[in-house]
Amino acid sequence: MARITAGLGSSHVPAIGAAQDSGRINEPYWRRLFSGYEWSRRWMDAVKPDVVILVYNDHASAFSLDIIPTFAIGCAEKFPPADEGWGPRPVPTVNGHAELAWHLAESLILDEFDMTIMNRLDVDHGLTVPLSLMFGQPEAWPVKVIPLAVNVIQYPPPTAHRCYRLGQAIARAVAAYPEDLNVQVWGTGGMSHQLTGTRAGFINTAFDTMFLDKLSDEPEVLYSLSHEDYVREAGSEGMELIMWLIMRGALEGRVRELHRFYHVPASNTAVGHIVLASGRAG
Repeated sequence: MARITAGLGSSHVPAIGAAQDSGRINEPYWRRLFSGYEWSRRWMDAVKPDVVILVYNDHASAFSLDIIPTFAIGCAEKFPPADEGWGPRPVPTVNGHAELAWHLAESLILDEFDMTIMNRLDVDHGLTVPLSLMFGQPEAWPVKVIPLAVNVIQYPPPTAHRCYRLGQAIARAVAAYPEDLNVQVWGTGGMSHQLTGTRAGFINTAFDTMFLDKLSDEPEVLYSLSHEDYVREAGSEGMELIMWLIMRGALEGRVRELHRFYHVPASNTAVGHIVLASGRAG
């Protein structure tokens, strides 16, 4: 059967992608950030997952305020990079795993999660920046990707607990898929940041560190927090952290922290990264 072997959390700041695309990763401002992912790149090359279920949020590229799905799953064969106003990023088209994606959609809907099925989906920096951080600038991405978009833009977003429970439902669905696949789940976005308003530039290192500390052994502390807690402690865009809880719920039970990195700032954002091995990964 398919198995979830690991989870990964990472920020998806658009300026990171721009720095990588323009060859600026060795500039003093960016070098420290990209060095925090070097261990993970080596690890990824060694473990070679077949499929990544990549949890992210769309930034008005595929969805507008006219249609706002709470959870949307990409079931297509391919997902082109989105034009975010200055042309698509110069990165490869994302190849999907339609068979597993349709299995997930069926299982999750029957498990009482109302998924929006996307047979066509352009993916923006929320999805492509984490891929670039982990795989560099290849001619083709070395894994198949199932995009899972979460609304964290328009109130009301799903609760942190709902996200964690969706992760648990994903774990059940993957375990029921008959093909032998090495699957990872990535949660992206965050960490603390606020881009507008009187708290623009807000970063809360203490909260970010607590979040990373609790993610492995006490996720209930994190999924018990309210929307107001996340906005107060992590900033309005820090709400993206609830997507990391989908990844953590998909791992279930005990996990092992393999790597952690934290850096401030990257374009007014606290950048966090963590790699967790599933306790069931053999």
